[in-house]
Amino acid sequence: MARIPAGSWLLGEDRAFANPDDGEGPVRYVDLPAFLIDKTAVTNEAFASFVSATGYVTEAERLGWSFVFIAQAHPEAAVVAGADARAPEWWLPVRGACWHAPDGEGSSLHGLRDHPVVHVSWNDAAAFAGFVGKRLPTEVEWEAAARGGLQRAVYTWGDGLHPGGRHMCNIWQGRFPLNNTADDGYLATAPARSFPPNGFGLYNMLGNVWEWTASPWSNEAPGLMAMRGGSYLCHASYCDRYRVAARTCNHFGATSSHLGFRCAGDLQTHSSRASARGGDHNHME
Repeated sequence: MARIPAGSWLLGEDRAFANPDDGEGPVRYVDLPAFLIDKTAVTNEAFASFVSATGYVTEAERLGWSFVFIAQAHPEAAVVAGADARAPEWWLPVRGACWHAPDGEGSSLHGLRDHPVVHVSWNDAAAFAGFVGKRLPTEVEWEAAARGGLQRAVYTWGDGLHPGGRHMCNIWQGRFPLNNTADDGYLATAPARSFPPNGFGLYNMLGNVWEWTASPWSNEAPGLMAMRGGSYLCHASYCDRYRVAARTCNHFGATSSHLGFRCAGDLQTHSSRASARGGDHNHME
């Protein structure tokens, strides 16, 4: 985990490219105590260890299906008829899709152990966090951490999407949703430590997978939880929310092939645990 120092953080966005309906603004200072946050999204390997230790069954497994992007569905996978007619046509309700079969029945985690776990609901993420003695970050914690010490920057690394012609995150390249050129190196998820970290040493805070937060979307929308960071499916023509201040939401029971999470922690709690283990602080960098 990375330690985010206490500070008064300038958060939010109100420039022309912001999505006002998403509540990105107003730009304001928010005071936060120091806290911890995972350097990466929770990986398939870490989630597998949690399941092995607890026998936990995710909501997608109990339901029997989850949403998979149309180009990713395994050839052997079956589509669940009438599962949710409200989803865009590029989302398929695929039978058997879950964290260990991310593209549906017939798929596996082969070659994906260091990729972010997906098909996890907010409840699943909270269960994992609780088991490992952590919690989900609030929205303001997530954004303060994502900014990496930069004020008013559009992205975690600065204001240009491709500084020096380099790809800095895993998002859709090409024409959405028909053609992904994978110019950034990835058609779907990337390993959790892909691309350069931000100023706080955090990887893939933008793109790759959406990340659940502990914060409700609004007081007027019960059951909807805020998500941050965008995903490998984000594109300027459809979902340009791969910016630090951008936000969206989903129902706390929702699962999909582009939705994961990372955990946060409180310094006092983790310091107490380290002391109980004889002063071992090697879990923090």
